[in-house]
Amino acid sequence: VQLQASGGGLVQAGGSLRLSCVGSGRPFGGRAMGWFRQAPGQEREFVARITWNSDGIYYGDSVKGRFTASRDNALNSAYLQMNDLKPEDTAVYYCAAGRTAWGSSWATDYEYWGQGTQVTVSS
Repeated sequence: VQLQASGGGLVQAGGSLRLSCVGSGRPFGGRAMGWFRQAPGQEREFVARITWNSDGIYYGDSVKGRFTASRDNALNSAYLQMNDLKPEDTAVYYCAAGRTAWGSSWATDYEYWGQGTQVTVSS
């Protein structure tokens, strides 16, 4: 599975962005999809995960109520809608396909990773 993340950019605080993650090669429909982010000098942080059938969607505490994860298995795609962005959301965002259908908040539980897309939020 190869993953390609896109949709990042520069936005003012309070603005919105929608990240997309498209898979190629083998379908990732049977796997959980996760979103993580990493700011300079910081560890990779869990942002959101969505189970294989979208029955379970979970968020990191710092993004709850502002970010929404979704997926379309028919399109081999996952999405992260980010609203009310804050400067502290600035990071490289990664999508990842899990080793299982349910995933977790641990990066080690994800097998395939996209290349990352930069999100910069100005104050």
